[in-house]
Amino acid sequence: MEKPTKFILCLCLCFFLPSVENISTKATNAFHVGVVLDLGTLVGKTARTSISMAIEDFYAKHSNCTTRLVVHTLDSNNDVVRASCIALDLLKNREVQTIIGPQKSSQAAFVSDLGNKSQVPIVTFSATSPSLSSTRTPYLVRTTVNDSCQVNSIASIIKAYGWRKVVPVYEDTDYGRGIMPYLMDALQGIDTRIPYHSIIPLSATNDEIMEELRKLRRMQTRVFIVHMTSPMASRLFPKAKVAGMMSEGYVWIMTDGLANVVDSLDPSIIDSMQGALGVKSYVPKSRELHDFTIRWKRRFHKDNPSDQLTEPGILGLWAYDAVWAVAMAAEKVGVANATFDKPQAGPNLTDLDAVGISMNGPKLLKAILESRFRGISGHFHLVDGQLQSSAFQIINVVGRGGREVGFWTPQYGLSKKLNQSISKECSTLMTDLCPVIWPGESTEIPKGWEMPVSGTKLRIGVPVRDGIGEFVKVERDAFTNMTTVSGYCIDVFEAAIQKLPYAMPYEYIPFGNSEGTAWTYNDLVYQVYLQKYDAVVGDVTIRFNRSLHVDFTLPYTESGVSMIVPVKQNIDNSAWTFLKPLTTDLWLGSFFFFIYTGFVVWVIEHRNNKEFRGPLSQQIGTVFYFSFSTLVFAHGEKVENNLSRLVIIIWVFVVLVLTSSYTANLASMLTVQQLQPAVTDVYELLKNGDYVGYSRGSFIEDVLKQLNFDKSKIRAYDSPEEYAQALLKGSKNGGVAAIVDEIPYITEFLAKHCPDYTMVGPIIKTAGFGFAFPKGSPLVPDISMGILDLTKRDDILEIGRKWFGDHNSCLNEGSTVSSNNLSLSHFWGLFLITGVASTCALVIFLATFFYKNWQEMRNIDHDKSILQRLISWLNYFNRKDENSYTFRREKTNDMNSDASIYRRDEANVEASHNQLIISSNSDANSGRPEEESSSAEHANPSAEAELISTVSTN
Repeated sequence: MEKPTKFILCLCLCFFLPSVENISTKATNAFHVGVVLDLGTLVGKTARTSISMAIEDFYAKHSNCTTRLVVHTLDSNNDVVRASCIALDLLKNREVQTIIGPQKSSQAAFVSDLGNKSQVPIVTFSATSPSLSSTRTPYLVRTTVNDSCQVNSIASIIKAYGWRKVVPVYEDTDYGRGIMPYLMDALQGIDTRIPYHSIIPLSATNDEIMEELRKLRRMQTRVFIVHMTSPMASRLFPKAKVAGMMSEGYVWIMTDGLANVVDSLDPSIIDSMQGALGVKSYVPKSRELHDFTIRWKRRFHKDNPSDQLTEPGILGLWAYDAVWAVAMAAEKVGVANATFDKPQAGPNLTDLDAVGISMNGPKLLKAILESRFRGISGHFHLVDGQLQSSAFQIINVVGRGGREVGFWTPQYGLSKKLNQSISKECSTLMTDLCPVIWPGESTEIPKGWEMPVSGTKLRIGVPVRDGIGEFVKVERDAFTNMTTVSGYCIDVFEAAIQKLPYAMPYEYIPFGNSEGTAWTYNDLVYQVYLQKYDAVVGDVTIRFNRSLHVDFTLPYTESGVSMIVPVKQNIDNSAWTFLKPLTTDLWLGSFFFFIYTGFVVWVIEHRNNKEFRGPLSQQIGTVFYFSFSTLVFAHGEKVENNLSRLVIIIWVFVVLVLTSSYTANLASMLTVQQLQPAVTDVYELLKNGDYVGYSRGSFIEDVLKQLNFDKSKIRAYDSPEEYAQALLKGSKNGGVAAIVDEIPYITEFLAKHCPDYTMVGPIIKTAGFGFAFPKGSPLVPDISMGILDLTKRDDILEIGRKWFGDHNSCLNEGSTVSSNNLSLSHFWGLFLITGVASTCALVIFLATFFYKNWQEMRNIDHDKSILQRLISWLNYFNRKDENSYTFRREKTNDMNSDASIYRRDEANVEASHNQLIISSNSDANSGRPEEESSSAEHANPSAEAELISTVSTN
């Protein structure tokens, strides 16, 4: 053997202590098991007692076993190297089939490598670090719960109480660091930040621990997650109490490694932990557990008279169940092949090579992993080489130990009772937990942060800009050198601060170009990320790139980016102005429906209305005249058909709406003064190559570059007065054609220059102004609630009127007044209605016509071509319908008129005849001779004949 190998062996033997062996002479076959514990610790003493009782109880219950565990217990004395040497000795010299332990995760990391090399299962009941993986070390079996299993329960507690920042406090060991990646992921999932990691080395002195606590006390965060072993925690909590950090307002949450053993700590240590919360693996109560605890307490006091431990704790229970799993596997596998395949001796053979490979190892590992039984700690079931926990118990340290306040399970989240019926999804509500007594014996839920007790004020950065004083105005007194900060943004912030239920001291720190150095608002916001400021208050726009570094409150101003452009008066003196109220498509559409409606009425009325008949030119004129005369409701043609009447009723309504709209729009164009913006679109500026302006230091410069504006066409200005001067000059005279800025600035500008300028846009959308705080700052939701309250009460409008005045009327004057042309899209619904009505009427008429005349039409030129038949049908349609009601009524009227004339003429003849008779009689009576009367009676026979002839003719 080489000298280095001998030296390592000697080093291991130097640390080796005489083993405490429990060898039973009654066992038929001895199954050797090594146990590596830190016997000087409370956990080591607890485990030794539990292991001894587990062997006794197992074989008392299984008296027919053919194997019996022979335990070789060695003390690693809390040392990683010593634990490795002891494990090597047990494998080489005792040829143990399995090793129970070691106790710590750092020790298990080394010992598990020995187990892999020798294929001997390493069964640990207390190494909980997530860094130990069954994938990398398949022969490591953990009958304990992985630390990563508890991080979601801790995250649920933090989310339930609404804490946004937490500080983990952990020891600088593999055990302490192993949980951190998993804890950070869980907290990130609930939007909770870790602003600082408090790492305490095992070698830290009391003064160093106190200094670390003072550093934590100077921070705002008051929620701490403690992840460390009980010896380190026994040093931390008393110092925290002395530092005043176990008082009201603080929150301490212990992981299960500490919460599992809190009841076994010294009473003075427990007294310093009052009010702390903890999560611990839940052990279901049972009769067996109760009996075991009583027996265990007697045995422990017998083995350790000076210790006052009253319960075995979860680690003692896991050690007990681990022995049962090993004993069951040993009985299943047996000792037939309980040997090691060792290499032949050689000059280069090391002690590790000399150990060999266990022949029983693979079978024994499989048997342990497949173990299923009801143990003292609950259901024993291994998945991926480690114990699975179904629930965590949440405790509150009050009095002499932990008081139960609730449970957490992966399925249901937080709950007051473990087996209560829960129909809702996974809960993260604090109402699902029992009331907690917080540090300082307070029942009020801590808000999770406080201003540092050193009395330092919140450092608030404010922008310093020349020219725009309404938003933020910074003034320095030349005599007293005092800085005064005012403005709209400042008043909104201070009003929101007053809404907070607690006092928050602060001071304003100006940030600007006092030394001539250019700066931007991005630079100002980045100061918060660099922790030079605790917040930024001012006219700071909420932007995505800024939100990567800070958190913004809710916006308190209007959002968006628009343009300021000059207003030009537009007076149209064109001779064709009357055409502008309607667009071309509406003119054409109206003309089409005029013709179509007239055509439909002509078709319906042509056969039975003499006003729609006559020569072709006369009929075409009738169609056009009838349609267009409806514009002034002066159509004189009388329609006879009800279908055409329906068409005209609907069409007259459409004409009424169309003419009214045309009249109103034309009147607006001719009488109202037209104020038109000089530029209507940002792309018009690009097309014309105009210069544009923006506010110096704002993000608008980046926006203009994204819109493809050349850098040479962009000009920066500092004040509204410079805006007005640049716009007055114009793009061709050293000024600009438009100013691109945020709407709050534009509003302020138009309040002073409204007659000559107007706003066009918006160009892009923004979120408005907000106050910037560090990521995860608990002030953000509180300040946002204050802003909402200001908005609800209209207080923010009063603040706006204080700084900007009541400028709504002024903005109306500066707004663009214009009349838009009416297009077809405005009336397509009306045209659709009249078109459908006219078409339906036409179809109904034609269908009726063909139905009544089909028998006669089918015989017309039936032996000729289709074209000739079609012409014949059109000629047939062109005939006057003598059977129609209109023409039958006219014929009847004519006949009645002829009869009346005949009766009148006959009466006239009779009257004339009578007149002649009367005249004759008069002459006779006057003394004429009779013969003269008789001759007179026949004196004018021709006149009488002519009268009779006239009557007959009539």
